[in-house]
Amino acid sequence: MSDSAQWKGYLISYSNDSLLLQSPYIYSDSPVYGPDSDSTTMTVAGIQYLQTQGHQISAIRLPDSVDARVVFMSTSVDSPQRNEELDSATVDWHVIEGDEATLVLSQSDAEHFEFEEPTGTELIDADLFNDMNAAWELECSKQHVSQGAYVSQSQYLEGGAARLSLASQKFDGQIIWPPRQMDSFGNRLPPEEGLLSDAATVESWTKLSAAGAPSEFSLRAPILGGIQTLLVKFVEGPRGVFLVCDDVDYSPNIGDKIEFGVRRIYAQEGLIRYGLKAIPFIV
Repeated sequence: MSDSAQWKGYLISYSNDSLLLQSPYIYSDSPVYGPDSDSTTMTVAGIQYLQTQGHQISAIRLPDSVDARVVFMSTSVDSPQRNEELDSATVDWHVIEGDEATLVLSQSDAEHFEFEEPTGTELIDADLFNDMNAAWELECSKQHVSQGAYVSQSQYLEGGAARLSLASQKFDGQIIWPPRQMDSFGNRLPPEEGLLSDAATVESWTKLSAAGAPSEFSLRAPILGGIQTLLVKFVEGPRGVFLVCDDVDYSPNIGDKIEFGVRRIYAQEGLIRYGLKAIPFIV
């Protein structure tokens, strides 16, 4: 027996403590990833879902296509791919990657699983699918040089964990996110303590035209018809600006409730930078 539902923009089926995830998009009769999704983003979503079901996952084995650093920064779940000191033989959980845009997260190494077929698939526009894949391929090539603000890999990794996990600081009766080293008076702030809730309210929004989008998005913004951003407020108080997921159909309104999913943002130096993007909250 399994339950089929949607989670973080993906279709899921949960059965006997194992989880099937599938992209909702279909191209040429097969599931394919949306414009800003891949096996890394879907793996993070799967781990987060299992954590909501009470699973305490400390480590997981990952396929080569999944960025183990992003999984760790987003979920605190380690892997032998990231940490060579982990003994792979002692890691119970693993991710099984299908031939198409599907994943199974399980403690079993069985070759066959019984899942209810996820519902809610939709056809993806062929031009959008092909053009976005071509844009990402070019953007990820070492020959491509972004004209936008340069963020080194070390800078990205240093600040990425707090941003991807929504880790916050408490100081002088306030909650601070994203974390900072010092306040406006030069006082050193305490380390991260606690996570913000994975939901927020839209306070304002804007859509940058393809011509007005930052140059990091110059290859994809024309295909998407611009870049959409939201200013949101968390229940705990902090505010933040987030891109809207490219692979969800959403026209925001002030007062909307949204949640967050890890998605591809842009590529630099041939490496994909991942971050949180807004997804409409589904009751």
